Amino acid sequence: MESQRIKVTVEGGVADVRLSRPEKLNAIDQAMFDALVDTGKSLAHDNSVRCVVLSGEGRAFCAGLDFASFMAMAGSERPTRQLLERAEFGRGNHAQQAAFVWQEVAVPVIAAVHGVAFGGGLQIALGADIRFVAPDVQMSVMEIKWGLIPDMSGTQTLRRLVRLDVAKELTFTGRIVSGAEAVQLGLATHVSDNPHEAALAMAREIASKSPDAIRAGKRLLNESGLASVEEGLRMEESLQRSLIGSPNQLEAVQANMGKRAPRFTDPS
Repeated sequence: MESQRIKVTVEGGVADVRLSRPEKLNAIDQAMFDALVDTGKSLAHDNSVRCVVLSGEGRAFCAGLDFASFMAMAGSERPTRQLLERAEFGRGNHAQQAAFVWQEVAVPVIAAVHGVAFGGGLQIALGADIRFVAPDVQMSVMEIKWGLIPDMSGTQTLRRLVRLDVAKELTFTGRIVSGAEAVQLGLATHVSDNPHEAALAMAREIASKSPDAIRAGKRLLNESGLASVEEGLRMEESLQRSLIGSPNQLEAVQANMGKRAPRFTDPS
């Protein structure tokens, strides 16, 4: 599975997804927008994938929007119109889906962030479920520099990760945050000298668990802040009922009792 802008390899149920435009610090042009959405949609329909690692090739995760490429197409309304079109898959428009599609992939997505994650690049990282960042990483809600607001779903994901006053400060100032502060604020989960290797190690661990339970856990936790307490409790009960006695749940019990590695089957 590979495109002009993204490389994907799958091994042991772990999809290693790499933004591949290193000469431009993986800046987002039209082709990158398309590749992000298409890759996310493809992985969402691949039941053999149990975890995703999202990273950038070269010196950075993603430097944000490639303004130069869009300015070069300024005479045409097509790129802007396409980015603002509502997506057929999931929620949001095409630009928003490039980042939010990772929330709509059924399995956990772990971002490995190094170099810079500016503007749209940060929003893509925030679309992941877990983030490993390098100590010297530079992260910024940089849209204010261009007189804009985050518009790739960042206002939704950022608000669920940090306090409201922190989200406002970062959005109003566009200041750059390092790895340690990113963890302190809630923008990142862990600091690692090698974020990609750390992300792969966690992905392999997640891939060894029951895929049904992992998918149910992501769905439940994603909905927990959006539903009422009553709705959340009903969903928790419903999902647990669907797991109890299922083949993968029984395999988890039998493997633990027998002190052996489990042999799970892919979700149908």
